[in-house]
Formats: sequence, structure tokens, C-alpha cells
Amino acid sequence: MASVDADASAAGIEVLKHGGNAVDAAVATAAALGVTEPYSSGVGGGGYFVYYDAKTRKVHTIDGRETAPLTADKDLFLENGKPLPFNDAVTSGLSVGTPGTPATWQSALDAWGSRGLGSVLGPATKLARDGFTVDDTFRSQTASNEARFRNFPDTAKLFLPGGKLPEVGSTFKNADLARTYEELGREGVGAVYRGGIGRDVVKTVNEPPVDPGSGYRARPGELSAKDLAAYGTKFRAPSRTSYRGLGVYSMAPSSSGGTSVGEALNVLERTDLSKASEARYLHRFIEASRVAFADRGRWVGDPAFEDVPTKGLLSQRFADSRECLIKDDAVLKSPLAPGDPRHPGTCGKAGDKAAPTTYEGENTTHLTAADKWGNVVAYTLTIESTGGSGITVPGRGFLLNNELTDFSFAPASADVHDPNLPGPGKRPRSSIAPTIVLDKSGKPVVAVGSPGGATIITTVLQTLTGFLDRGLPLVDAIAAPRASQRNAAQTELEPGLYGSPLRSELEGIGHVFKENPEIGAATGVQRLSGGEWLAAAEKVRRGGGSAMVVSPAK
Repeated sequence: MASVDADASAAGIEVLKHGGNAVDAAVATAAALGVTEPYSSGVGGGGYFVYYDAKTRKVHTIDGRETAPLTADKDLFLENGKPLPFNDAVTSGLSVGTPGTPATWQSALDAWGSRGLGSVLGPATKLARDGFTVDDTFRSQTASNEARFRNFPDTAKLFLPGGKLPEVGSTFKNADLARTYEELGREGVGAVYRGGIGRDVVKTVNEPPVDPGSGYRARPGELSAKDLAAYGTKFRAPSRTSYRGLGVYSMAPSSSGGTSVGEALNVLERTDLSKASEARYLHRFIEASRVAFADRGRWVGDPAFEDVPTKGLLSQRFADSRECLIKDDAVLKSPLAPGDPRHPGTCGKAGDKAAPTTYEGENTTHLTAADKWGNVVAYTLTIESTGGSGITVPGRGFLLNNELTDFSFAPASADVHDPNLPGPGKRPRSSIAPTIVLDKSGKPVVAVGSPGGATIITTVLQTLTGFLDRGLPLVDAIAAPRASQRNAAQTELEPGLYGSPLRSELEGIGHVFKENPEIGAATGVQRLSGGEWLAAAEKVRRGGGSAMVVSPAK
């Protein structure tokens, strides 16, 4: 088990030690992350679950993305004909989508688990009741949200105990969340979609409980009991591409993660990255990322509403028609116009004008699990921005998401089709990319994933190429300093690259960079010989992650 938090990883290991499988352990860890990482995930959010079944050697996925209310339309975030300021939209009922996380847990357990929901929620319930030790990351994330948390009495009471930031080293308890988990264990997830928890969610979204003295105007949403009752997860075929003879499986739309990582890998297929210099490797990685983001902005949205050419986006023919744009001595201009995967043709033939990259909150969380039978889970879950909407459901102990701000607020221009405008019951586009790589025999090689909003795609891509092409041990591929290009004028670099000679070398051929102190927070598992597994997590990012196994090797 690998996650961003030791208490959460321990919850999954406890389930594995008592005979549970990877799915049971993944749900247990996810629930524990709802306790220790409440600003990244929880009952009030959603996510994407990718599962490898060792018996059938097949990969399955669950789309547990939040949905817009059935009353939503393309003008959801317009006020007086103009887009709302982003921060006003985030901290409001308007931003809250129908939660998908509880349904994802139940769907995964019903399909592939060996334990009931009440059983796997046990470790997280105890953790919420007894508390966990506050670290620097939790305190700093609370501090960055302190001003808006104070606008909501229930949020302030929970996360600013005694009216103050929680002290590092103190014990943080969440009795309300413990009771919520107990209720879910007794009644099942119907408590959310047809019961008391759901009624509390609806009331909170539609009447945000703001402190009257704060002066803050939290715009109400229009979530209804009908929205909750209509919600369902989607079992989708995974995205799939071949890379260096391996099968790369990830999340298909409504996420753009699988198609974008897959397209970028296809673009890189013709380049021998194992022999490339560090500068050429990074240049090719950056340019492949730029191409993939140009295409995702034009083509990827919720497939229930948009005609998403998933097969075309993942075809080698289309990738080849885009790869030929990349030169070793020059940089592609941004924003780059998309290609047309329906009609891949001559090199450089572009379609519409460039579509912008929608801003996505960079928090979220990811876990990766494997069991003794060889089953594997890569699961990324989120409430969007750090702290989500900032609105806690009174008496329930969890924050509500702001996932609907992943929609475009308005079309970029009248002559560019935007597949990511809001709609009734529509899932906003995501960048989440939990990924499992299989060898030619259909057995796992590695599984990885990361939080980080739109940087998830580049983080997963860089980790995979570092591990598969550059020969880095998994933990070093995760730890390597990162770059992130998302069809923008500037490429973001972590300090390890921003301060290196590589930066000057790449600037010499036209790259423009800006510094980002931290990109992503990946975890992974790797299948070793002899039935053993390696778990890997961050060494430093997000305060360091946590990789655990049931029986550690000496």
C-alpha cells in the first residue's frame, strides 16, 4: 500500500493482514485519507478507480466523478452575463457536484471486494474518533484556508479548534466523521443518496451556513434529492495504448488523464528516450505534453454529452501526425492548435483555434495497492481545491467538493467548440490518471498515479518514462524533479530543474520556464520476481508519503 499518509497506508495494511484484498484495502485507505487528508478527499468528493483482476488479467475502471445538478446549464457560472470570479465560484454552493466517492467505494466492493463497507471503514472510524497527529502539511493547508474557513461556523469549529490553527504535534479528532462512517457502515451508501446524510448535503449546498457577521456572500447551489437519487458510478472500459510493447491502461473520459498520457506516450514512441541526453529527454517530454494538452482541450469532455474520439486520440497514426511537429532545435509555439484525431493526415494539419486549459485545483490524493493474489488498484480521489468549497456539512465532519469549477465558465470564443461547458447531470472534465502497466503476458509491471490537478497528466507521464525508459528505480522516478507543460507559454519547473544547468540549455532552444515549488505527489507499486511487491511514495513532497508492505524484506 502506498499513499500520502502513514495512518492511511496503515489502515490498508491492516485490512491486507487480515485477509482482505487490494480493493478492500484501497477503500479502507481512502476512508482514512478522508480523516487525515480532509482538504484533499472525503465523503463529499469523487474520483476514479482503476482495478487489475489477477484471475482474468483484465483492467476495469469506475468513473466516480461528481455530476452537475440536473438544473445546471452552460450558464452555471455566469452572473449578469459575465463569468464569476474564480474564487467566488469555488467557495459557494454553485461549485458543489453530486458526491461520487461513497458510491465508488460501494461499487468497487460489490464488484471485486471480499469485505463489506462497514468492515473496511473500521480503521478510519477509529482514526477519526481517536485522532491523528497534526503535521506541518496539515497545519499549513489549514493556514492557507483560514480566512475562508472562518466564514463558515461549522468549518471553523472543526478545523480551527478553539478558534486557532491546530498546533503541530497536537491530536486532531473528528467525532462527527466517525459517526458518519458508522452510519455508512450500518445503512450503506443509501444514507448519502437516499437518506439523512444526503438531506444534510442538499440543505448545506442550497443554504450555505455562513457566519452572518462575516459579510461573505456564499452563492447557493441547486442540488436536490433527485440529483442524489439519480447518481450512479460508471463502469467504463479503460483507456489503453501500447508503449514499448507494454499495455498502458488508465482512465477514459470523463477524465482526460488516460487519453492525454496515452497520446503523449504514443508521441514519444519514436524517440529512444533511454539513449537521449537529459536535455533531449526533457525537451521531448515537454513537447509531447504540449501536444497532448492541445488535443485534450478541443476533444475531451463527458462522453454522455460529447462525441469524444477516444480511439482516435489513442491511435498511433494520430500521434505520428502530431509527433512530426516536434523538432530537436526549436520549441512549438503555444497555445498550439489541436489536430483532428478523426482525420489524422498530413504533418501539422491543425483543426480549430487552441482551446484553453481549464484551471484545476492541485490538491487531490492518490493511493496504490496490491495484494498477495496479484490484484492491483490505482485510485485517485478528490474534493478539487485544497479545502474544496470550504463548506462543511453541519454535524457530518466532511467538506463538500468544488468540482464543478473544473468546467469551463464560458466558451473561449464563439468559433471554438468547448466540450467542457456545464450541463445537467454532466461530469466535468478531469485530469486524473491512475495508471496500470501490464507486460505481454498480461501481468502487472507497475501502477502509478498522482494528485495535482492538470499537472497529474505530466506527473504520471514523467514518472512512467523515468521508470520505463530512463531506468530509474520506481522511488527515484517518483522523487525526480518535475516539469509540467500544459499548452502554455511557460513550462513549470520544480526547483531541482529550475536551478540546474539543464534550464539554460533548454532555454537556448526557446523554452520559457517559471518555477513551481511542488508538482504532484505520486505513489506506486511494482511487481517484482517471486511474487513480491515494492511499494513507493514521495520522499519529500506533501511532507513525504508512506509506502508499506505486510511483510517487509530485510
